[in-house]
Amino acid sequence: MNNTKPTDATNQTFRPNASQLTRRTFLSLSAAASATCALARDYGPNAPPVRYPEPDVLVLDDRFNKYKLGNSPIQRLYHSQEMLWAEGPAWNGVGRYLVWSDIPRNIQLRWLEEDGHVSTFRNPSSNSNGNTFDYQGRQISCQHATRRVVRYEFDGSETILAQEYAGKSLNAPNDAVVHPNGDVWFTDPGYGGLMDYEGRRADTGSVQPYQKEAIYRIDIKSGKLYKVSDEIYKPNGLCFSPDYQKLYVADTGSSHYSQAPKEIKVWDVLEQQRLSNPKSFASMELTVNGESLAGLADGIRADVDGNIWASAGWVGEGYDGVHIFAPDGTRIGQILLPEICSNVCFGGRQRNRLFMTGSTSLYAVYVETTGAHIC
Repeated sequence: MNNTKPTDATNQTFRPNASQLTRRTFLSLSAAASATCALARDYGPNAPPVRYPEPDVLVLDDRFNKYKLGNSPIQRLYHSQEMLWAEGPAWNGVGRYLVWSDIPRNIQLRWLEEDGHVSTFRNPSSNSNGNTFDYQGRQISCQHATRRVVRYEFDGSETILAQEYAGKSLNAPNDAVVHPNGDVWFTDPGYGGLMDYEGRRADTGSVQPYQKEAIYRIDIKSGKLYKVSDEIYKPNGLCFSPDYQKLYVADTGSSHYSQAPKEIKVWDVLEQQRLSNPKSFASMELTVNGESLAGLADGIRADVDGNIWASAGWVGEGYDGVHIFAPDGTRIGQILLPEICSNVCFGGRQRNRLFMTGSTSLYAVYVETTGAHIC
């Protein structure tokens, strides 16, 4: 990538020295995480039992007490040395299964609730990242390799929902959510266009492979694509509030922009179509063992009480896992995992089970709340 100069978050191009920033953020944090992995909890078949209450579900604020079950353990449902980067979990309530992506391996996997069976669901998957389901039960996927958002129809065919904006290719759609009116909202930070490992590297020499990173809305009735905001460095995971009046988006822009805050942002949703009043919702900075550390939020979900459950990582033990934020942005709880957590979703028959994709594993824990949305 070329050495270029950053500007502000407008339609102009951000162009920092991407390689230096990447080493200063992801690689250094990854090294710190590796240094602590020897102390990580054992989830193997011969691991000793864990005494209740689950010690790795942490109450940081009394408001979280009601959500922690006294006799529910964190379970590792699946692990494979072949899995490289698990992402995009989505729950199908009719089929009672969880689908997720292994982006580098170019496949999707499926876990069946009835017997815990895991199998390859789609191969190839066009390096899919985020997945979700619409209100008709059709799966929607964000594909890195093709730089598009697609919907899988009941007959198995693919319908392209979005692949370009203003005459230019999308960067590499990342994560998507569906509004009850049918519209699909998604983020386009471009990571799949910055590396062959997770997609196809663009030859533009920019950390914006084809255009400014942004959040989009697909009008499902007209098929038209709208850019709803580019007031964010690299928009990643996203979710609506329970009443769909707010949109929360994780910003992972510090991977390539030194000035990018490590935070979750929030907007007001106007008339189910537009975003307004952007502001910081929660900082990812946390004090661990007396040291102030800040990793990155990735996939996020809301529960029925308006709390935001955010995957978190790139710091190490005591940080990586899931961070739970109250509606006012206060961090009230944590779920610690021995791996970087990329994404989360609520599922199970009562949507009271939190599924967590953690690097090379799939984890789950029951909680005393339910997901605010269908997936």
